Amino acid sequence: MRLIALLLLVTPGLIAVYGIKLIRDALFGEFHEVFFHIAVQGILGILFVVGGIAFIGGFILHRDRKRNLTKGRFKQNDHPE
Repeated sequence: MRLIALLLLVTPGLIAVYGIKLIRDALFGEFHEVFFHIAVQGILGILFVVGGIAFIGGFILHRDRKRNLTKGRFKQNDHPE
């Protein structure tokens, strides 16, 4: 079970690292032929970074909520009023 959890965290992490590489390459003008334009490469890199970090953050927040490790700020309300 821990191996599956590790793979769930490593895969988005690798995608985020690749996104950082795409952003760096777009800033320094190294164009990859897979993308249509250098701006598309930079935007896709930003999406990869934000998506990877958001997935890892959501995974950790979900795990902490399940174990009751969050303070009152991140607790879910069953009955919002």
